[in-house]
Amino acid sequence: MQSALIHMGRGLLAIYFLLPGIMKFVSWDMHVSLMETHGMVMVPALLAIAGVTQIGASICLFFNKKVVVCALGLAVMVLLINLNLHDFWNVYEGVDTKHETQNFFKNLGIMAGLLLLAAISMEQSTSTANAN
Repeated sequence: MQSALIHMGRGLLAIYFLLPGIMKFVSWDMHVSLMETHGMVMVPALLAIAGVTQIGASICLFFNKKVVVCALGLAVMVLLINLNLHDFWNVYEGVDTKHETQNFFKNLGIMAGLLLLAAISMEQSTSTANAN
């Protein structure tokens, strides 16, 4: 049962990052506009890096490869996105503060799931290495 829950959680996190990663390229202009509204610099490069990272890491998570690195990398990315794009403490024209607050705290939950996945995967790797 524990193994099934871990696989399901990992798969759901993979899907959670795959779709937004793809949408960064499909809805490029919308994402550029959002990032510029929040005063970000180097927007095209950062957006491309975020999209490729989300797609690549989600594929790795889905196939149970490099889970620790991907989960920790995505956790750092979520933190950076939270601080730069869901900064509800700042006021931007046309940005709903209540919605940004909700996204900020939702992302903390996603980040918690990624940290737990990394910790569980580390533990499983250690157990496997000790068994051999």
